[in-house]
Amino acid sequence: MNVLVLGDQLTTRAGPLADATPGEDRVVLVESTGFARRKRYHPHKLVLVFAAMRHFRDRLREAGFDVDYHRVDSFEAGFREYLREHPEADLATMRPASHGSGEALVETFAAARDAVADREGADRDAPSARLLVRENETFLCSPDEFDDWAEDDDGTMPESFRHETFYRWMRERTGVLVDDGDPVGGEWNFDDENRGFPRPEERFPDPPDHGVRDDPVVREVADWVADEFETWPAVDDGDTIVHGDAQHADGTHDEGAGLAPFRWPVTREGALAELDAFVEERLPAFGPYQDAMIERSWHLNHSLLSPAVNLGLLSSRECIDAAVDAYHDAESTDGEDGIALASVEGFVRQLLGWREFVRHVYRHRMPELTDANQLDATEDLPELYWSGDTDMRCMASAVGHVRERGYAHHIERLMLLSNFATTYGADPQALNRWFHLGFVDAYHWVTTPNVVGMGTFASPALSTKPYVSSANYVGKMSDHCANCAYDPDATTGDDACPFNALYWDFLAEHEDDLRSNHRMGLVYSHVDRKRENDDLEAVRERASEIRELGAGGEL
Repeated sequence: MNVLVLGDQLTTRAGPLADATPGEDRVVLVESTGFARRKRYHPHKLVLVFAAMRHFRDRLREAGFDVDYHRVDSFEAGFREYLREHPEADLATMRPASHGSGEALVETFAAARDAVADREGADRDAPSARLLVRENETFLCSPDEFDDWAEDDDGTMPESFRHETFYRWMRERTGVLVDDGDPVGGEWNFDDENRGFPRPEERFPDPPDHGVRDDPVVREVADWVADEFETWPAVDDGDTIVHGDAQHADGTHDEGAGLAPFRWPVTREGALAELDAFVEERLPAFGPYQDAMIERSWHLNHSLLSPAVNLGLLSSRECIDAAVDAYHDAESTDGEDGIALASVEGFVRQLLGWREFVRHVYRHRMPELTDANQLDATEDLPELYWSGDTDMRCMASAVGHVRERGYAHHIERLMLLSNFATTYGADPQALNRWFHLGFVDAYHWVTTPNVVGMGTFASPALSTKPYVSSANYVGKMSDHCANCAYDPDATTGDDACPFNALYWDFLAEHEDDLRSNHRMGLVYSHVDRKRENDDLEAVRERASEIRELGAGGEL
C-alpha cells in the first residue's frame, strides 16, 4: 500500500509510514501552493513547512523509498498526477488534526479519481484507488480513550472539560512522574512555583541556529517564498527571510520586513539538536521564569520545540522522556547540576496535558468554535497587531516577536496579545486568524481552542472565566512598564496605560454575564467601588478613546 504523508506529519515513527517498506511501498507528498495562499502567512512559517517537507522527501529517498513529490496548486491536482500513474493503488494516510480535513481529503481524492477516469475514458465502476484515512498516531491520547475518560455516567459529554483532571489522568495512565501511583514530589502541579521574575543579572542561553541559513534547501525555499507569496510581514527577496533585517547589534535597522534570521529546525536531526539544547542548557531553569516577559530575551528558557513537534519532526513522548530522564539522571548525581522538579513538571504539563487536551476539546467543540463569540465582541483587530507600531512597550515587544520570528511564548500570547484584544472588544475570530497566519507553530486545531476558547473567552469550552487583567499583571511579570510612555498606575488621562481602562470597561460591559461567576466576586467588588466613587464613567470614556486610537493606529 502507498502512503500519503501530510506536511504536519513528517515522521517515519507513526502511522502507515511506520509499517511501509523501502523499495516496495511508495510515499506521496503534495506541496500545495493553494494552502499557502489562503492567508498572508508569516514568511518563516512558509519556509519552515516547505523546507521541512522537501528535506523529509530527500530523507525518504536516501532510505530507499520511491517518493512522488508533487508541487502543485492544490491537493486535487496532486492526486490527479498520482492517479494517472497509479490508478488502482490505494493511498493510506493519518487523519489530519484539523476539523473536517480527513473527510475533505477523501472527497478531493474521489473527485481527482473521477476526473482522471473521465479524461482517459476509463470505467468509473472498475476497481480504482481509494484514500484510506487512519487514526492520527502523533498524539498520546486517542479519541476513544479521551471520550471514555470524559463521558458522564449517562454516556453524554459535559458542556466543558477540565484540564487539571485530564492531566492527572494522563500522568496516571502513562506513569510519567508517578511513583507507586503518587505524583513525584507529592504534588501533581507546581504551577505556583513557575511565576518568578529574573534578576537583572540573570542570563538566558542562546538557542542553536542549526546552520539552517547555510542550508541550500532552506535558501531555495526562501527565495521561492519571497517571489511567490504575499506574506505578513511582506518581504522583497529570499535573503531577507534567511538572514533577517531586524535590529543589528548597534541598534540600527535595515529597511524591510524587520525579520530576524530564520532559525527553526527543518530536519529530524535539527529538531533533536533543539531538544538536546533545551534539556541540557535551559530546562534546569525553565520553570521559575516561564511566565516572565523581559526585553533582553525573546526566548528566556522556553523549549522552542512546538514547531518541530507540530510538524512531526519530534514526538511529544520523546520530548517528555528526555526531560524526565534528565531530571532522574541529575537526581542520581551529587545535586550540583540538579533540575528543579517544577521545571520538568511544567514542561510535561504543556505536552502531556495541555497539547493533548486542546486537541480533543477542539475535536468535540467544532465546528461551533469557528464562529463562537459569547461576549459579542465585534471590533476590528487594532492596527498595532499588523504594524507593531505602538507606544505600549509590552505590546510592541510581543507583536515585534511575532513579526520578527513568528513566535512569542505562551504568556505573551495569553496575557498580552489575547488579553488586550479581549478587553479591547476585538472579534475573537479575527484574532484567531492573526494567530494562525503569524505563528510558525500555529495550526487550526491548536490556535482555535487556545485563542477562541481560552484567550478571548469566546466559548466556555476551555475556561470558566476570562483571562483578562489590568497593567498590574503586566508590571508584575515583565520589565516593560518601567520605560513605557504610558503610566501603569493611571487609569484615566492621556498617558494612562490602555490596559487599565480597557480592563475595567470590559468588566462593566459584561457585568450581567460575569458577576455571577464565583471566581470573579472580588474584582466586581472593585467595580462597585469605582461606581460608588463616580469613577466608572470616566474610565469607560477613556476606554472608548483607546478604541478610537487603536483603530487609527495611534496608540
